[in-house]
Amino acid sequence: MNQLGIRSPSAKVGDLVYFGRMLDKIRAHEKNELPPDYQTNLGRGFDEFCTKFLQVQYHDVVSRVKEGGSDEEILWWCFDKGRRPSENEIYVWNEFMRKRGWNDEIERSGYGRPFRNRHNVRIYRHRRRLLSNHQLFLGR
Repeated sequence: MNQLGIRSPSAKVGDLVYFGRMLDKIRAHEKNELPPDYQTNLGRGFDEFCTKFLQVQYHDVVSRVKEGGSDEEILWWCFDKGRRPSENEIYVWNEFMRKRGWNDEIERSGYGRPFRNRHNVRIYRHRRRLLSNHQLFLGR
């Protein structure tokens, strides 16, 4: 994706990972340069995690990106319209995003079913469910 100008999910804007990648995808989509594989999930998945973490609506971020401005200006706009996470919350967010990987959705695909009765796998699923429900991030 680097040839399209979409940065790595681990690249930071401010101290926040992933936010810059989301902005890059929005900009590429506006220029009709985003591959169809990426268009299906715009505003979903990690984009949705990020906007919920900042407590802003994805479509509002898209509108703000269309107005122009630097990544940092758009991030500060999100802080103003939604919320500004604490340093500890940003640390947890960054670690959550850093550890996400291709096999996190393995249970949904059916591949995890043979391990359903293993105790250590059930504990892992429970911990993953807590993170996917945003309980750590949104205080629920």
